[in-house]
Amino acid sequence: MEHYFSENPSTAHELRKFEYEVKGHKIFFTTDKGVFSRLNVDKGSDLLIRSIPEGIGGCMLDMGCGYGAIGLSLAKVNPSLCVTMVDINQRALDLARQNAKTNGVDNVVIYKSDGFSNVKGTFDYIVTNPPIRAGKDKVYTIFEQSRDYLRKGGMFFVVIQKRQGGPSAVEKLMSIYGNCEKIAKSGGYWVLQSVK
Repeated sequence: MEHYFSENPSTAHELRKFEYEVKGHKIFFTTDKGVFSRLNVDKGSDLLIRSIPEGIGGCMLDMGCGYGAIGLSLAKVNPSLCVTMVDINQRALDLARQNAKTNGVDNVVIYKSDGFSNVKGTFDYIVTNPPIRAGKDKVYTIFEQSRDYLRKGGMFFVVIQKRQGGPSAVEKLMSIYGNCEKIAKSGGYWVLQSVK
């Protein structure tokens, strides 16, 4: 069965467009079948976007960027932030590039990577709405490897549903980073932050 974390979705195209508003900015997204949350910015991603402090700069990695909901929103709201966006799904990456162009967001770099396999350098922030359906092993690998790509004092942010592994995600992040704070919660979603 095909998932949004498939490398090359073969599902027939069905483009959709919608508008998303965050912190006084309007962002226009084009999505398609074969990508995650194609009808709107999902509740988890929305909560994550809104819980990241405004006015931040430096370098951020959006791990599993999809069509760009998180990375492009944060890049638009924080123009001095440079956002690297990666995903395994080629269709999602094509959409993310198109959406960056549509919205005039040029403080982003978008490329293909299976997890951290092609990621270079280190970051001040890593954000992710992880592919829960890919399984706990995949998600926890992202948690574990994220630490190697953060600068000292860098922050890792993840959104997760409480009933889809929230408490165990807290335990896992505590074991990796020695700290984990729940910085936002809404509608059964938690945004967790760990600092290196």
